[in-house]
Amino acid sequence: MLAFFFCLIMNNRGDEVNRRRQFTISLTAAVLAGVLVYGVYLLQLRQLQQEEMIEVWVPKQFIATGTMITSEHLRTMFIPRSVVTIEMVTDVAEVVGLEAAAPLGEGEPLLLWKLDKYRLLPNREQSTFQIPKEYVKSISNGIRAGDQVLVFVSDKDALSKRLFSEAIVVAAVKTAANLEIDNPKNPNLLNMVNDNEEGMYASRRDANGTIDVINLNLTESQWLELDSICKAGTAKLVISFQASTSEGEGRR
Repeated sequence: MLAFFFCLIMNNRGDEVNRRRQFTISLTAAVLAGVLVYGVYLLQLRQLQQEEMIEVWVPKQFIATGTMITSEHLRTMFIPRSVVTIEMVTDVAEVVGLEAAAPLGEGEPLLLWKLDKYRLLPNREQSTFQIPKEYVKSISNGIRAGDQVLVFVSDKDALSKRLFSEAIVVAAVKTAANLEIDNPKNPNLLNMVNDNEEGMYASRRDANGTIDVINLNLTESQWLELDSICKAGTAKLVISFQASTSEGEGRR
């Protein structure tokens, strides 16, 4: 009789162990299934997010106004489709060879309105001003349309100084006959459009006249400062050619 009860107790204990084992196995399987389902969810979510991300082009580092854009200046970045605008650049071929018409921040999506192919034109903050002849003391002979120049003030009643810290873009240089100063056989503007630096240098050796009038792209504040300094007649401008712009140092 005792043997019977002993066997019964052992069987009950065995059943309890089996139940515990089965429970443990079932719980482990459920946890693993949950982890697997969650992993699949994360994978699908990541794929969905990638499908909703758009690759756009951004500057690798800060790009100053007037810099000629090359592929070396840029890298790609993914941003949500919801924030992409028509002004953002998704094809680098659209912007290579263009010029920064405004400062471009590192890592900020390129915007087409900040780039310009025709550097003779003023940007959104500028206008083209013809500098009155009576304001000018001297102009460097090598200046051509599209160049960047430095503007100095020569004042007989005060110390001479540089007027603007930044270089100024020349919109046009004219002869007394209102002809654009250039080399008819080797036009500087054509060389500039084709990014032919050697041709730009060679074109300055000959010209179809002497500079009589110069037009500069200035902001409103720059023009007002220039005008207020020169209108009294004691101060005049010295406009010098910045050679680095023709050699590409100021643009690349």
